[in-house]
Amino acid sequence: MTVAFIPGQKKYYIADGGLAPLGSETEAPISKSLIHTYDQSGKYLSSTQAGFDNRSIFYNELTYQLTTITYNISSEAGFAPNTGIFSLDLDPQGNLKGTSKEVSNFNPAFGDSATMPSFDSKTNRYFAKQKRSDKVIIIDASEGNKLGEIHLDLKSASVAFDDLSDNFIASTGIDGEELAILDVDHKAILIFNAKGGYVGKSALPKDIKLRAQNHYNGLGYTNNLFFIYNESEGEFGTYYGFKISSKSK
Repeated sequence: MTVAFIPGQKKYYIADGGLAPLGSETEAPISKSLIHTYDQSGKYLSSTQAGFDNRSIFYNELTYQLTTITYNISSEAGFAPNTGIFSLDLDPQGNLKGTSKEVSNFNPAFGDSATMPSFDSKTNRYFAKQKRSDKVIIIDASEGNKLGEIHLDLKSASVAFDDLSDNFIASTGIDGEELAILDVDHKAILIFNAKGGYVGKSALPKDIKLRAQNHYNGLGYTNNLFFIYNESEGEFGTYYGFKISSKSK
């Protein structure tokens, strides 16, 4: 559902989403979703089944772990196996080993079951966009408790909540431009500060193909780029990365 980059390994990791099949006597209820690995130039390297219905994948610069957050992290949709936050094991070359460790269990503080939280290593916080609203929940990554809410100033941006991606807002790590969200209907990335104040927008190419699914998945922010997914291009689809701020390093 999202994209991660590990600078030291010079690799990108793209996590698919997908619910697990119903369990049976012969098959455990484990998601068959894959995590795809690419080199820094975008060349495909491998795919690994980690067993999670991934919603967000990111590199935690504090713990030096590639980490995934699953669907229904909040348990809003009921309890299911392999739900929570997990670190993904890598070999010395940065290749996924197909094993993982639990970071934390499900946590109601995240709100919506389909949220795709982003992580800010500078503050050690998660930002969980809530569906059909201007609301973003802030969660402390150490304690797992809800720290507060941000209400995006959509009026100043001249947009409505249903113009925007429903489940994902990026944490950019840029002072004064801390949050970024895709405006699907107007083909732009909207920038907000940490209090939800509207800062500005970065226009996307006019010929970019955005679809209804971009309201719900196929997004990411890593390596100072905002990524948008086009399902119809390539064997696994294609992610395009855009630099959205002059402050990006």
